[in-house]
Amino acid sequence: MKRITAHPVLEVKARQEVDFTFDGLPVKGLEGEPVSSALFANGIKQFSIHKKDDAPQGIFCANGQCSQCSVIIDGMPLKSCVTPLRAGMDVRTLVHIPELPHDDEPCFLSRLETLKTDVVVIGGGPSGLTSAIELAKLGFDVTIVEDKEKLGGKLLLQTHKFFGSQEDSFAGTRGYEIAELLEKQIREFPNVTVLYETSVVGVYKDKKIGVYKNNGKYSIIDFEGLVISAGAREKSLVFPGNDLPGVYGAGAFQTLVNRDLVKASERVFIIGSGNVGLIAAYHALQAGISVVGIVDIMEKVSGYKVHADKIKRMGVPVYLNTTVLAAFGKEKIEKVTVAEVDDKWNPILTTARTYETDTLLIAAGLTPVDEFYDQALEFGFKAVKTGDADEIAEASSAMFGGRIAGLKMAKMLGKEIEIDRSFYEKAEILKSKPGIVFEPVPVIIKQNLTPVFQCFQEIPCNPCTTVCPKGCISLVGKFGNIMDTPTYTLDECTGCGLCVAVCPGLAVSLAKRIDEASAEVILPHEYLLSFAPGDMINVTDIDGNILEKAEVKHIRLNKKYRTHLVTVKMSLNNASKAIGIRVQDESVTKPCAETLLPELPDNGIVCRCERVTVKELVDFIKKFRVRDVNQLKQIRAGMGACGSKTCSVLYPRIFKQAGVDYYDVTGGTVRPVTVEVPMNSLIEGEVE
Repeated sequence: MKRITAHPVLEVKARQEVDFTFDGLPVKGLEGEPVSSALFANGIKQFSIHKKDDAPQGIFCANGQCSQCSVIIDGMPLKSCVTPLRAGMDVRTLVHIPELPHDDEPCFLSRLETLKTDVVVIGGGPSGLTSAIELAKLGFDVTIVEDKEKLGGKLLLQTHKFFGSQEDSFAGTRGYEIAELLEKQIREFPNVTVLYETSVVGVYKDKKIGVYKNNGKYSIIDFEGLVISAGAREKSLVFPGNDLPGVYGAGAFQTLVNRDLVKASERVFIIGSGNVGLIAAYHALQAGISVVGIVDIMEKVSGYKVHADKIKRMGVPVYLNTTVLAAFGKEKIEKVTVAEVDDKWNPILTTARTYETDTLLIAAGLTPVDEFYDQALEFGFKAVKTGDADEIAEASSAMFGGRIAGLKMAKMLGKEIEIDRSFYEKAEILKSKPGIVFEPVPVIIKQNLTPVFQCFQEIPCNPCTTVCPKGCISLVGKFGNIMDTPTYTLDECTGCGLCVAVCPGLAVSLAKRIDEASAEVILPHEYLLSFAPGDMINVTDIDGNILEKAEVKHIRLNKKYRTHLVTVKMSLNNASKAIGIRVQDESVTKPCAETLLPELPDNGIVCRCERVTVKELVDFIKKFRVRDVNQLKQIRAGMGACGSKTCSVLYPRIFKQAGVDYYDVTGGTVRPVTVEVPMNSLIEGEVE
């Protein structure tokens, strides 16, 4: 079984093991975990065989948004990522189109349940929870519709400490812990109802929404206001082999590894150097998974510099101005080829190189799940959207944006309140993009412990200033807020190490001079310990260069922040540069001796459900002068089970490749029912 049995941050609890079968063979899983996670834990990554060309299919989003993970469960085609495992389940590979089960039993009638509430909040992630809290405080009845078994959304997948403001957005606290804090607050309000494992099926003109409640019953909710906080979908990318099992979104990887504690891979390669891609590398290393490398077509890292720095010093290379040419494998990905690009983003084939990997993570951005908001406005409902459904940003920003959205909804519903202007100002700061990178200022190592900051970029973050018991650390810069960078301004450090432990970027150390040649340095470490006092370990600088082998003198775990503080003895000359401890060996990141190049550059899959390629779409658009997305349905594009949620995001690029300005193209029709609902849940209903 491929399970994570030890983790430097997460508590690994014992869970009930159950027996089930896959394609007739006995396997084991954990009671209640998603079937997809149970299959991954058994090393099974191929879930279906496509009807078009017998291509193997695996997961993509692991979030119920697509249908890549569909399998046959007890005779029914179901999404394995949102179906809980139960003992005795008969799970089978979905081959082509599933057969309708034989059933001679008559349908029975039951009354259709209708619920009533003041405000429906779609999505129990960070923004949905904070908006619900604000509305509940003002006395509104709130119903949160959450499609998972726990509240928190993407917070549940995050083991890293959050940036932002400690006062306003729990900065310095790990994501899954923030989810627990917000859920605890929600439970304090009797006027908040949470519908777990419930999906919104559609928004209807008569001011009602349909929900698939508890993944088993269709119900109606009558409401006055709607808060859309449904998050975002992962974007796909087009390249040959992009549909192989093992090629999927970084969020799906975090779900498997951090939520379900499945060791989903041995060697991952990551596309995208935004915060999602960088954090996925961090999560992989924590789970004992090798990270072969990260590529980005842009010329600089798009995520926070401190995120990239902590990954590089762990031994993960980040290749910029580089793109993926193709993924290779038979029944699953085995290798990936990348190449540098020129100033017009064309690949330079002479720079191509191939790497061995069993997982290729796509972290190329997110698409807001905001279609319910558009429908609500079309029908004239009172509605607001927040979090990633409104604007893709960090979860710290989403939490504060949710508060504002809740207050906006309260005003729409007639509450006479004024929203503090400072709320808007704080929200803008929290969603700020990374700013200027400053040159490091030389630090003199003294005989008493002194903080050394390797945080040189303007980002919204202040935990180190708030935890220092002596107030020794201040933010200094042009902004006068949390975008400024930390500076040691009062020479009274006690050596408590709180600034080292709390820093989300692992960018603070403490150092003191022992004698004219040596020093002691306290370094943060959030990975499984592979050394002990007395061992010699490789200590790195901010860019991942090994400075020297240093002796481990002491290891202390800060229990509150779950960060190891490792004291090492090293040379005085390198003490101010030291910030990391190498985690993985350089040999993991070496390319293969032979470079594989794709033979068919146009065979990248755009519509994953129906397997429609770039060439098929471009040829069709040119031949028939297509100016309406709905016309593409003639060749099955957008007609699959996901309802074009994945491929529609790629259409602008495809039309451009066909020589058509996408602004001149009519958008596709959105399906009225956005989530699959078993037919018997609908036909058995009888309206009151």
